[in-house]
Amino acid sequence: MPHDETSGSGPHDVTMPQLGMAQDAGRIVSWLKAPGERVAKGDALFEVETDKAVMEVEATADGYLTGVAAKAGEDVPVGQVIARITDSAEGDGGDGDAAAAEPPAEPGAEPGAGTADALPEGHPVTMPQLGMAQDTGLLVGWHRQPGDRVAAEDVLFEVETDKSTMEVAAGRDGWLAATLALAGEEVPTGQPVAIIADEKPDAPVARAVKDGKAAPAPAEAEAPAEAAPAPGPARKPAAAAKASPAASGGRILASPKARRLAMEQGLDLARLAEAGHPQPYHAADLDVLRALPAAAPAQAMEAPRRLTAACAADGFADFAAWAAGNRGLKDADAILAGLAGASLGAEGGVTVAVERFGASRAFAVPPGRHLAGVTATDDAPALILRDLRATPLTAVAMGAEAAPVLTVTRDGAGLSITLECAATALDAGAAIRLLTEFAGRMEQPLRHLL
Repeated sequence: MPHDETSGSGPHDVTMPQLGMAQDAGRIVSWLKAPGERVAKGDALFEVETDKAVMEVEATADGYLTGVAAKAGEDVPVGQVIARITDSAEGDGGDGDAAAAEPPAEPGAEPGAGTADALPEGHPVTMPQLGMAQDTGLLVGWHRQPGDRVAAEDVLFEVETDKSTMEVAAGRDGWLAATLALAGEEVPTGQPVAIIADEKPDAPVARAVKDGKAAPAPAEAEAPAEAAPAPGPARKPAAAAKASPAASGGRILASPKARRLAMEQGLDLARLAEAGHPQPYHAADLDVLRALPAAAPAQAMEAPRRLTAACAADGFADFAAWAAGNRGLKDADAILAGLAGASLGAEGGVTVAVERFGASRAFAVPPGRHLAGVTATDDAPALILRDLRATPLTAVAMGAEAAPVLTVTRDGAGLSITLECAATALDAGAAIRLLTEFAGRMEQPLRHLL
């Protein structure tokens, strides 16, 4: 997606987004805007199809759609420029055609270079796009080292965005022939961060994004990050460089498991950073944290709340079809937000965000049960609804986030609904009421109108 959201600051590239971890291309179903047409930030530009779903891709800048370089029906690699948003309908004053732009370099090549800088041949693993407005991801740490044998399901690295930390798998069997970024570096979405080769590489490569220079790969692969050596200040990070809070904008780099265990046990990962312990942090580093002398009396943190409900049937699909045909409510996400918001029972209404395949839409839900009053908004959500019914996931344990999260997954012919939130976000009674009400509405949506 365009990397600069400020209108009037020059052309903005429109790229093929990555909507799934294993996705390396997307098929353009149709263009919803014509070349030269005026577009506003948030307008749907085109529809893209992956192996799991069809999604609308929105403009993240105001301007005119120009330089359209891919037609409906074409398969486009993730990260490839397919159009531009410019300040005038004539384009950027030059060629302006995304198709005439310099072809993408080989994985890891220097800008403007015509070769791959002697990188091994193989399949690139790119930085995933976990949100439609995301243009970079912070590489938290590597779980495998150059030269390691990897299986498709093996976790290669962890990536952090402004919303979450995710583990990225290799996606195929082979050998980790090259790593193209170091822990603590920001990597543009769609840019290769690793190369998986079919044969064991003679000279595996480890390099950084910031300078593009290769660093010598370790002679022997280190143990996976979660199997770290005995804790102690001399521990080396899994990647070739260690990150500090200052180097990563003040953020603490830690694996999802380490974050979850720290929250459950009332431990503050920031104390490790203050003590100079190298990042990223993993579960084994919590032993070091526990051994640190207490600067002040410890104040235990309440464990996050996690509740799960089972629905014998999924009544939402039929209800959404009925609402579209009989009430003119054609936005299924707005209906989902309305059911969730009413279940929360907040006086004065509430903002609910509906997330699916990395895309997020926020809706203002008014008090009461009037689904027709649900409207799109840019306000920060007080409740997040994560719809994973179209994925193979059957259970989640992501930990508490800034707002309570309802996650919906398939469970046979029915549904499994999980509520996760900080103890300070909802008391026990409110959490039970929210999950009970929402599960009832998803199983029998008509009860919402009664």
